[in-house]
Amino acid sequence: MESVRELASKKAAVIFTKSSCCMCHSIKALFYELGASPAVHELDQDVRGTEMERALKGLGCNPSVPAVFIGGEFIGSAKDVISLHVDGSLKERLINAKAIWF
Repeated sequence: MESVRELASKKAAVIFTKSSCCMCHSIKALFYELGASPAVHELDQDVRGTEMERALKGLGCNPSVPAVFIGGEFIGSAKDVISLHVDGSLKERLINAKAIWF
């Protein structure tokens, strides 16, 4: 759990994903479209991936990926991120965390 929290706090925007997950790809594309350059951790390509996936589930991530952190705070999964984007607050959170500048 500590390694996930540490990785999540190292950059303004962090996404835990799996390379084969289409929703993960969509969330990454959304962040890139908004001008963010998130740290992306592909759990299926990391030797500690299984351990990190368990930790993410312990934080309430269900499904475990994509798991999005902004400013070190757990935001949620794809559904949560899309809801924030639709209501306009995702961009605001990214600006406040200094993941994007406007």
